[in-house]
Amino acid sequence: MQKAIILTAGMLDTVDAKTAHGLIRESERFEITGIVDHKQAGKDAGEVLDGKNRGIPIFADIAEALTTNPTHCIIGVATTGGMFPGFMLEMVRTAIVHKLSIVNGLHDYLSEHADIQLLAQQNGVQLLDIRKPKSPKDLHFWTGEILNLTTPVIAVMGTDCALGKRTTTRLLIQACKKQGIEAQMIYTGQTGWLQGGKYGFIFDSTLNDFVSGEVEHAILSCVKETKADVVFLEGQSALRNPSGPCGAEFILSGQAKNVILVHAPTRTFFDKEAHFGKIPSLESEIELISMYGAEVMALALNTEDCSPEDALNFQKFHESTLKIPVLLPLQEGCDKIVPAIRALI
Repeated sequence: MQKAIILTAGMLDTVDAKTAHGLIRESERFEITGIVDHKQAGKDAGEVLDGKNRGIPIFADIAEALTTNPTHCIIGVATTGGMFPGFMLEMVRTAIVHKLSIVNGLHDYLSEHADIQLLAQQNGVQLLDIRKPKSPKDLHFWTGEILNLTTPVIAVMGTDCALGKRTTTRLLIQACKKQGIEAQMIYTGQTGWLQGGKYGFIFDSTLNDFVSGEVEHAILSCVKETKADVVFLEGQSALRNPSGPCGAEFILSGQAKNVILVHAPTRTFFDKEAHFGKIPSLESEIELISMYGAEVMALALNTEDCSPEDALNFQKFHESTLKIPVLLPLQEGCDKIVPAIRALI
């Protein structure tokens, strides 16, 4: 793995840094040697994220972070609209001058900034715009072949954005593999690729005509090459989030007959914005998913703004009302849903 620092520029303790959060937890593609975040400098990144020391130091600036000998600088934030704030572009220029290749997951492509492209050429480094759309010749239409697939596909969907769907998916895979089940993940966002994902695509950079085909192609390729017992589909946004509705593709095009639904019980509004409207009830979300032809086999709780006691109380409450297993992925892992997953195989 190549060594990389992550640029969060004062946003590490916000949901905007969810790319960085995923890489702090796990990465099979890059060795993360440090975080550049002036607000959290001097701390350990894991302690800022969830109180667990991971041996990843936080530096005030790029010059300090160079002591870890990185070769790459990863943009660790997802800004509104996917655009670079001006001050971050200046930090990118600094990283390039220090001979670091840039891995960028924003919609604002560095390779289309003429001055930055020239600077990268002058310093012999790469600009990797991983969210840049593929050419249509490299994409796939839906064929219907997936209708013959017998391997179970489980979609990890949510009732809103930024709930931890990707993290829950990876924890589910770990739980399965511990018990001898060959589980694979289909990534659908840039962080999944950054963490080392082999099968998948970046959903919001894919031409709409090809989304269903890319879902199908990723699943079929994964099963063919890995002989997976079960495939987990990383969800995006939510079925009824008006700022970016998503999810029907996983159930219909990906033939996910089972869903693990991620929910934050303390969250009232979509994207935490009152003008986006209230998040509908869990009961209605489960009913909607069933109307698409899939069954919600478990609920996974994002316990933001919860005390440990609150989290356990929400778990007990939802198990008693919904009559399905309720997971606390970060606190307890996902082991208790594995028997139900095994039963699908």
